[in-house]
Amino acid sequence: MTRPFILGLTGSIGMGKSAVAAMFRERGVPVFDADAAVHKLQGPGGPLLPAIEVAFPGTTGPDGVIRQELGARVFGDKAALRRLEAIVHPAVAALREAFLIEHSGEALVVFDIPLLFEKGHREGLDAVVVVSAPADIQRARVLARPGMNPEKFAHILGLQVPDAQKRAAADFVIDTGVTLEETRAEVNALLRELREKNPR
Repeated sequence: MTRPFILGLTGSIGMGKSAVAAMFRERGVPVFDADAAVHKLQGPGGPLLPAIEVAFPGTTGPDGVIRQELGARVFGDKAALRRLEAIVHPAVAALREAFLIEHSGEALVVFDIPLLFEKGHREGLDAVVVVSAPADIQRARVLARPGMNPEKFAHILGLQVPDAQKRAAADFVIDTGVTLEETRAEVNALLRELREKNPR
């Protein structure tokens, strides 16, 4: 069975990845959102709640995972983070596989993976596109978010692969430091290129 061309979409915090994912959806490309999958698995009645509660007692409730509480348990504790990832990652992989089966007739699908380079999720992807913007634009966007401050932003950046490294490792780069129309034009050009190379 032929499968779609799988394009991995990633980018550091504040780079406009969600906006670019929406542009792919606008053009009819199915997008698997890894973050949304995690929220679904850990939300109200989510299938991972019992296992998370056993591993981290007191971190779940009627509304699903208590994110602040769970975050505090795994923050700075690599062993705890590995325990959590061992619960979450296989479940996300199963949803991704189901998504791929559901869209097996498509020529192209996008896997939106925030920590693609950080967690080594390159395997199985046909190409990777990185969204990128100048550092000053990134900083302004992130610091405008509710509850964000320079210290928190610096900590998050420290956990992520630097933008320059992501761009160097990417097959394609989409510039989000320009107008939305210019970014959309880049997305459309990339789609044309991929569809010409991979006709179905």
